Amino acid sequence: MSILKTENLTYTYSQGTPFEKTAVKNVNLEIEEGELVGVMGHTGSGKSTLIQHFNGLLKPTSGRILLEGKDIWENKTEIRNVRFKVGLVFQYPEYQLFEETVFKDIAFGPKNMGLDKDEIERRVRETAENLGLPQECLERSPFELSGGQKRRVAIAGVMAMEPKILILDEPTAGLDPHGRDVILGQIKQYHKKTGNTVLIVSHSMEDIAKYADKILVMNKSELFCYDTTVNVFSRSKEIEAMGLDVPQITRVFNALEQRGLNFGKQVYTVEYAKELIMKKLRERGKVTRC
Repeated sequence: MSILKTENLTYTYSQGTPFEKTAVKNVNLEIEEGELVGVMGHTGSGKSTLIQHFNGLLKPTSGRILLEGKDIWENKTEIRNVRFKVGLVFQYPEYQLFEETVFKDIAFGPKNMGLDKDEIERRVRETAENLGLPQECLERSPFELSGGQKRRVAIAGVMAMEPKILILDEPTAGLDPHGRDVILGQIKQYHKKTGNTVLIVSHSMEDIAKYADKILVMNKSELFCYDTTVNVFSRSKEIEAMGLDVPQITRVFNALEQRGLNFGKQVYTVEYAKELIMKKLRERGKVTRC
């Protein structure tokens, strides 16, 4: 059963004015519970507008968003609860830190849910541990931390609400390669541990290819495709034509195929590329062991 579904979702900014622009047009999709989805699209494709509909930050001009089978706008008084179920982490979330201590910042969401003190304490400490934040830093000011630690505190604040769906908009923007790998690895562990649905918006095809089970691609306000990672990257030429970069390893194997060396599989990670090359070499008797 799908946990999140859109039916003919359309959103138009500044409707009825000379500045009218349709940012999302007639999007129909179903996201199953427990999936880790990569969301991609060029600047202005509509992906950020789309994800802001999922927790009710934007209301459709037409169409519906169904959360666990229920229209989120059926009862406007329930929209606050929707935002507890669908947690959204904006790009550069560390700019939204404001409390005196790390503990209070992470606890802000759970506190607003009306949870008791013991449950808030459990969630804060457990989430901090899951994101690699030492317990001793919980009483420090978040503004004393490094950039990567601040980012993890901000993400922890949403994770601590234990949403059924966690959406992260460019969670690694501005981080160095090590910091990017740490954040994505922790998000992957969170997904594995909780089994919750996770959506990651990213411009990095390398990251999406490495971590996502499925990929949602927006193009010119419309849904281009929503499919498994391997099926999406099998359309790499179409994706490149949109102005998106496919993983470098995919480009390498596409070039090899043009030169007559066909591996019969779509390659989008270095690990899988290594596996295919070693297999090909063993078949030719060039390698006896790894």
